[in-house]
Amino acid sequence: MRCNSLTSGAAAAAALSLTLSACSGGATTPGGGAPLPLTLTPPSVAQAPSQRERRRASSGKIQHVVIIVQENRSFNDLFYGFPGAKTQDYGYDTSGNKITLNQIPLETSWDLDHSSNSFFEACNGTGSIPGTNCRMNGFNQEWTGCYGSSCPWKNPQYAYVPHTETKPYFDIGKQYVLADEMYASNFDASSFISHQYIIAGQAQASVNYPWGAWGCPGGSGDQIAEVGPDRQIPYAYQQVCYSDTTLGEEADNAGISWAFYTGPVNGDGGIWSAYQANKYVYFGSDWKNDVITPQTNFFNDVSNGNLRQISWVTPTCANSDHAGCGSNTGPSWVASLVNAIGESKYWDSTAIFIFWDDYGGWYDAQPPAYLDYDGLGLRIPMLIVSAYAKKHHVSHVHYEHGSILRFVEDQFGLPRLSASDTRATSPEKDAFDFNKPPRPFKMIPSVYGKQYFMHQPIDRRMPDWN
Repeated sequence: MRCNSLTSGAAAAAALSLTLSACSGGATTPGGGAPLPLTLTPPSVAQAPSQRERRRASSGKIQHVVIIVQENRSFNDLFYGFPGAKTQDYGYDTSGNKITLNQIPLETSWDLDHSSNSFFEACNGTGSIPGTNCRMNGFNQEWTGCYGSSCPWKNPQYAYVPHTETKPYFDIGKQYVLADEMYASNFDASSFISHQYIIAGQAQASVNYPWGAWGCPGGSGDQIAEVGPDRQIPYAYQQVCYSDTTLGEEADNAGISWAFYTGPVNGDGGIWSAYQANKYVYFGSDWKNDVITPQTNFFNDVSNGNLRQISWVTPTCANSDHAGCGSNTGPSWVASLVNAIGESKYWDSTAIFIFWDDYGGWYDAQPPAYLDYDGLGLRIPMLIVSAYAKKHHVSHVHYEHGSILRFVEDQFGLPRLSASDTRATSPEKDAFDFNKPPRPFKMIPSVYGKQYFMHQPIDRRMPDWN
């Protein structure tokens, strides 16, 4: 049973409804009473792609998929000015004032609000349901962590990162694929929710951030709010220890190897350790064998010939691109991961997806499409790297979190997980050309390389707004 809707409109009205208690295993009202009924539309029974479909997809050329997760940047903020991409150098505020974007570097010591409330404010919608019919002119209403005269920029939300800092990202895009119509599957800008979507395709109707631990064992104080069918927040609450099926569990059942490279839970609270919130993984052998810390073990596994078939790599605060972390090493971190694969025996058999989990409060001109109570969110960047990826291709195809999951599922014959990967378009047709031989790898230049990150002190900080 899944707790996300597959469709909207007439199709959704005809679909089977679920109650909130069935979805979340006993969620309660804020007052602690009986569970509130939440009518959601589950996806249809998902079937694994047939072996024939898999052969037709990539002819078995993709044997490894690496998903690199970065933090909190809108597409326009990170890729403003990229040739062929939809970006602009200005925006509007709620008073109709035209605001020219500032250049604000990655290494800020302050952060922007990126809760569900900030999404509603930035959207500044006109519909009866929050976050619909977005005008994208309310970013000036968002809370910002740089206060008054101490903030060196007016309207800091209206900004883009200087190209001197994003050069590795631009170089990757010019060599491979940049998607400029990638949106978060979830509407709120919570890293916790986003990270659940990239392993499970949904987050049990959760919204914003947990109070307490970001996962199991799920004590009475470790709860998170839920969103209602008309985006009411909070609609109910539940513990942050889910029983939903993840891509890792499906991989286990199919004999597919996987690994999730992340920071230690006792180091940074496990805020970007998504599988901590899944009972199957946390209380099973996968927690010891497949959730790997620190992240830099990825380099060792690649060089030692131990790359799993499916891998996720999350950053530390310093290497994340997250505002407030006071660092600009994120582009080099990503380049070093790509270079490690490109210079290994895995290059011809690997597809790499690099995406930023949410918009982080930064301005973007493109409004999201309203799909259901939970999505879509604002536009985020995605880069696709492979020996079979098209060169200097800007994809204008509509993607979301579920698009990455769908690609993985299609390569390995795994079932759909939920609504997002069922409805999503896979990047396979537009971003890849499997009729051509694999392209030789060209190293991505960066300020810092693999050895820097292998010897970088462990960063145990938690961003102020996760």
